[in-house]
Amino acid sequence: MVRPFKVKGGGGRKRKKRDESYSREEEEEEEEVTEQFIEEESPKNPRKEEEEITTRDEEDNPNEELAGIPVVLSNQKSDPGVIFILEKASLEVAKVGKSYQLLSSEDHANFLKRHNRNPANYRPDIAHQALLMILDSPLNKAGRIRSVYVRTEKGVLFEVKPHVRIPRTYKRFSGIILQLLQKLSINAVGKREKLMRVIKNPVTQYLPLNSLKIGFSHSSEKLVDMNDYLSVATGNDDNLVFVVGAMAHGRIDKEFADDFIS
Repeated sequence: MVRPFKVKGGGGRKRKKRDESYSREEEEEEEEVTEQFIEEESPKNPRKEEEEITTRDEEDNPNEELAGIPVVLSNQKSDPGVIFILEKASLEVAKVGKSYQLLSSEDHANFLKRHNRNPANYRPDIAHQALLMILDSPLNKAGRIRSVYVRTEKGVLFEVKPHVRIPRTYKRFSGIILQLLQKLSINAVGKREKLMRVIKNPVTQYLPLNSLKIGFSHSSEKLVDMNDYLSVATGNDDNLVFVVGAMAHGRIDKEFADDFIS
């Protein structure tokens, strides 16, 4: 019986190896083509698209209000306010003994008599009570008072911010006024803001243009009701300036007021 002829070198195995290598290369090529096709057909990252849309909208509409961030529009036209001027306040500093003090009729009566001065004219408590009433008023709590100016009998003019808390006791008030007249300003604690400061005369240069200056005088013959007077004499855009005397005797100057009422 004749045996089958055997080819040297294992040709059959080589064919199988070649067929397997070809099949593997074809599968890898098909996988690369499939992945490339999927990448071309699949959409982009949705987050990136949202970011691109958002930036485009912002570029197209830069003034558009962003969602979730409230934007407060500023009103350029400010509401009319009220300004107080305390005229002829008896706030004078003198050296009594070894220290400087704020002169008053109660504490320095003998000192004033020795210097031929009338003790009845030295009433710093009037300015103290007037400032307390103005700064504690509902008008100031509503934010309608713009500023308060005080001019002394000697002509020294200083400004008081509406949000200042004036001391309740006269002793502490006299110490603050003494410091103000010596150092020309008082700063807030831990801040550079000047709560009270001495400024240059005249006071009219600090008043708004569209303001009505009303002076109070007990001797005025024009006795009015404040609500009726303001409703007739003033407009909606007028700033009111009230000139009040902070002295025990005398009258305020007419140059500071357009009208005198009682």
